[in-house]
Amino acid sequence: MEILTALFASMLYLAAILQIIPGLSSNNQISAKPVFFTAVAALTLHAYLLKDLILSGSGQNLSMLNVASLVSFIIAMMTTGLIFRLRLWFLLPVVYAFAGLNLASATLLPGAFITHLESHPEVLLHISLALFAYSTLMIATLYALQLAWLDYQLKHKKRQVINHNVPPLMMVERQLFNIILVGQVLLTFTLMTGFIFVDDMFAQGKAHKAFLSMAAWVVYGVLLWGHYQSGWRGRRVVWFSIVGAFLLTLAYFGSRFVREILIAG
Repeated sequence: MEILTALFASMLYLAAILQIIPGLSSNNQISAKPVFFTAVAALTLHAYLLKDLILSGSGQNLSMLNVASLVSFIIAMMTTGLIFRLRLWFLLPVVYAFAGLNLASATLLPGAFITHLESHPEVLLHISLALFAYSTLMIATLYALQLAWLDYQLKHKKRQVINHNVPPLMMVERQLFNIILVGQVLLTFTLMTGFIFVDDMFAQGKAHKAFLSMAAWVVYGVLLWGHYQSGWRGRRVVWFSIVGAFLLTLAYFGSRFVREILIAG
């Protein structure tokens, strides 16, 4: 039953993607309502499956694939909620594709990493902040890639016909830094709660998470300072965003990937 539900949710994500793609290659207006309701249906099934995958049995199963599926769910939920306010059509196919693939992987390739967060609410707060910080900064990375694509299109004069489904370059840049700022605040609180509540934050096998997260915090901090103080934009912004995202991904999933995929495999 779980496999069928995951398959149906993935098909709904695919249906949302197929409603978006034609409008990106032409100037036909993308209708937001059908995309929104299709995505909401997919997200509802995704949330139902995550409940079973993570909360099944005693404790919480925070395996790497379950966490990856949870992160993709948060990203998809946040971007779907902004459909009527922002032109996110360039980002949504990537977001929904990852959500569907991660959900299918978590369902078909079950893993186990059991913890008991109900007895440690402060750790639950830390993990929740970390998930939302990572999700927000991954959205910023997608924005940075969209910014690079739009910049390339303009410089090579490939956008000869204005596509109303694609946002203007300056709007994307402004939204990018707003999202990075929110993500940086969340990452700051994540590190603060880690220092306060996680006793073995610098223990062997865990210290790399703290150091990589702090390195990412520095990268995003330098990027924000460079933009607001020195007017940084363009390729430098894109590369800083990618480096920050890479460091956070290593911090959050690096050791998990080695233990749960490479060694277990």
